[in-house]
Amino acid sequence: MAESETRYRVGGMDCAACATKIDTAVRRVAGVADVSVSVMAGTMTVRHDGSSDLKVIEKKVTGLGYSVAPLAGSAAPAREHGSHHHDDHDHGDHAGHDHGHEGHDHAGHDHDHTNHDHASHDHDHGEKEIEGLHGHDHAPVAGLWWQSKKGRLTILSGVALVVAYAVGHLVPAIAPYAFIVAMLVGLVPIARRAVMAALSGTPFSIEMLMTIAAVGAVIINAGEEAATVVFLFLVGELLEGVAAGKARESIQSLTALVPKSALLEDNGQTREVPAESLAVGATIMVRPGDRISADGIIISGESAIDEAPVTGESTPVRKGVDAVVFAGTVNGDAVLRVRVTAAAADNTIARVVKLVEEAQESKAPTERFIDRFSRYYTPGVVVVAALVAVVPPLLFASPWGEWVYKGLAILLIGCPCALVISTPAAIAASLSSGARRGLLMKGGAVLETLGKVTMVAFDKTGTLTEGKPQVTDIISFGLSEAQVLSRAAVLEQGSSHPLALAILNRAKADGVPVPPAFELEALPGKGVSGKVGGEALDLLSPPAARERGTLSAEQDARITALNDEGKSVSVLLVNGVAAGLIAMRDEPREDAEAGLAALKSAGVKAMMLTGDNKRTAAAVAGMLGIDWRGEMMPEDKQRVVGELKREGFVVAKVGDGINDAPALAAADIGIAMGGGTDVALETADAAVLHGRVGDVARMIELSKRTMRNILQNITIALGLKAVFLVTTIAGITGLWPAILADTGATVLVTINALRLLRIKI
Repeated sequence: MAESETRYRVGGMDCAACATKIDTAVRRVAGVADVSVSVMAGTMTVRHDGSSDLKVIEKKVTGLGYSVAPLAGSAAPAREHGSHHHDDHDHGDHAGHDHGHEGHDHAGHDHDHTNHDHASHDHDHGEKEIEGLHGHDHAPVAGLWWQSKKGRLTILSGVALVVAYAVGHLVPAIAPYAFIVAMLVGLVPIARRAVMAALSGTPFSIEMLMTIAAVGAVIINAGEEAATVVFLFLVGELLEGVAAGKARESIQSLTALVPKSALLEDNGQTREVPAESLAVGATIMVRPGDRISADGIIISGESAIDEAPVTGESTPVRKGVDAVVFAGTVNGDAVLRVRVTAAAADNTIARVVKLVEEAQESKAPTERFIDRFSRYYTPGVVVVAALVAVVPPLLFASPWGEWVYKGLAILLIGCPCALVISTPAAIAASLSSGARRGLLMKGGAVLETLGKVTMVAFDKTGTLTEGKPQVTDIISFGLSEAQVLSRAAVLEQGSSHPLALAILNRAKADGVPVPPAFELEALPGKGVSGKVGGEALDLLSPPAARERGTLSAEQDARITALNDEGKSVSVLLVNGVAAGLIAMRDEPREDAEAGLAALKSAGVKAMMLTGDNKRTAAAVAGMLGIDWRGEMMPEDKQRVVGELKREGFVVAKVGDGINDAPALAAADIGIAMGGGTDVALETADAAVLHGRVGDVARMIELSKRTMRNILQNITIALGLKAVFLVTTIAGITGLWPAILADTGATVLVTINALRLLRIKI
C-alpha cells in the first residue's frame, strides 16, 4: 500500500522531552510508518498508509496536552528519504550561429520550469485551542509571556507559594497544609500530563519524575520544598517556551518580508489586491521603495534591487528586463513591471521556510545517538535514585528520611531534557542562520557532514566562472579598438549566441556606435559577413581567416597565444584585410579566488572538474591556482568523485544541480549553486542561493561552529548534572537546586544554541 505524508503544526513543544512523548504516542497508532518531530520548527511529519485514522493521531497529540493543526496541502506521497533527487536535463548546442571557435564550449543552459509543480505550503501559525481537558496549557509562548495560560499558571503557583509562606508565618500549625495546597496548584496539571504520557508509552517523562519527587517530598514532611520545586519547574518550563519560541521565530520571520498586498495590472487599470491572490502570469507594478510581492520576471523598467533580506547579498543588484526577482526583496529607484512566476505558497521565501522546517525534522547522527542514549539513561537514573534511597538505610542503618530525600533529588537531576535538546537546538539555529544568509542545508545530517569535508570538487561553467563569456582583449590592426568593436557588434546584431552577446554587451558598456548592417549572411562553421557604410565586413573563426590567407605570421602567433590562455578568438576583416582580433572567455567569478583561498586556509582541498577542453580548463585553473580535470563527461566526474572518496577524502561536489547530477549523487555532499531556482532549492543536499564561491567555505565553517556548539551544550548538560549529583549525595544541595540543574541546564543550552543565529560568517 502506498505511503502518504501528513504534516502538522504542533503547539507547545518546549523541549526534547515533549517531542519524545509525541513521537512515542503517534508511533503506536495503527498504520503509522514513521514520525519526525521538530521542537524548534514546531512541526510533526507523519508517514502512514491508508489505514491510518488521522483523527486518532490528532487525538493522541491533544491527549498529551498539545495543540495540533494539519498544515494545508501537507498530504502527499511519501518521498524516499536519504536519497538524492537529481534531474538530468539535456543541454542542446546553440544552433544557427557557429563561429567555429577553438576551445570554447557553447553548451546551452536553458532550463524550462514552466510545468514545475509544487505542493501548496501553508505556514499559518494558528493553533487549535485546547480548553481545560488536560489541565495544562501547551500553547506556544507568543507575545507577552504573562498573558499566556502557561504564564498565568506559573504566576498563580508563585502567588500560592507566597501565600503559603505568609500563612505559615502567621499560623505555624497549618503551615504544612498550606504548602501542600500551594504545591497542588502547580502539580495537578503536571500529574495529569504524566499519566497521559505513561498511557501513551512514555512512563519515564519529566512530569512523572517531577510528580514522584513532589509527592515523595510531602511524605517525608518536606512540603515546603515540594511547593518550591513545583514553582521552579513551572518557571523553567516557561523559560524553555520563551527560548524555543525565539528559535522558532528566527526562520518564520522570513515570511513577514513578503508584503500583504500587490498592485495588479488588469485591463489597463492598476488595483490593489492581496498578494496571496496573485496568479502565475499576472502582471504587477512595483513602485520605488516597495517590497516585491511575488517571484517574477521584470518585463519593463530597470532598478537596483536590495536582495539582502532573501539572499544575504549586501549590495543592491541592478536588474532590468528579463531579470528574475524574488518576493520580499526591495525595489530601489524606478518603477518596475513584473510578470509573476510563482504563487504565494510557492515563492522563494515560502520554499526556503518549508525546506528549513523539513530539515529541522531530519535528525543528525549525533542527535540520533543521544536519543538512543536517553532511552536507557532515564530508566537508569530512576534505578540509581531508588538505590540511593533504599540501600544506605537497609545496609548501613542510615536515616530513611535523609536518603529518600536524596533519592528524590537525584530523580530531578537525572531528567535528560537538556542533554536531548543540546543537538536539535544548535542544528535548528544553524539551519535558520544559514537560510537567512542564502546557505540552505537539508537537515542535521547534511550540516554535520559538511564540517568533515576535506575535498571540494567544483564544476567550472556557472560555478567557478560567471557562466557566460566576456570580451577580454580587443587587438586592432590599423583601426582603433573602438572601431574594431563597433564593426564586430554591427555583424552580431540580433544574434543570441553567447559569444555574440559578449561582443554586444561590451559595445553597449563602452558606448560605441552600432549602425545597421546590410546583406548580413551567416557562414556555417565559419562566422558571419555583411556590409556597412560601403565596407565589406567579416567576423570569422581563425581557421576560416587562415583559409582566406589574410593573417600574417605575427597575427597568427597572437591568436595562438590567446587560445593558449583559454580564450576564443574572432577575426575581423574589413574589405578582406585583417583589421582586428576580439578574444572572449568565461571569466572566473569575482570572489572565486578568495573563496578558494578560504577553503585552503580551512584545510580543505579543491579541484575543478569540467567538460571544457584541456586548454581552457588549464587557463582558468591557472588563474585560480586549483587542480583540475578537463574534457570530462558526467560519468567521468562521477568516477573521479568515487576515486577521491576511495582515497579517504570526504567529498563535496559543487555544481549547477542539473548536468552534474551523477557526480552530485556520488559525493558525500552535493551543493547546488544558483539564485533561488527550483534546482538550487530542491536538487542537492545543500544550496548556495546567491552563487558565491566563498559561501561554500562559509557553509563548512558554519558546520564546524555548530559541532563546537553541540559539544559545549553536552558539556553544560552533563557537567551541571554531575556537579549536582555529587553535591546532593554529599548532602550539600537538595530538591530545589536539583530542579535548577534540570530546567536551568535546558535554558542555558537553548540560549547557547541561539548564539548561532547571530554569528558572522
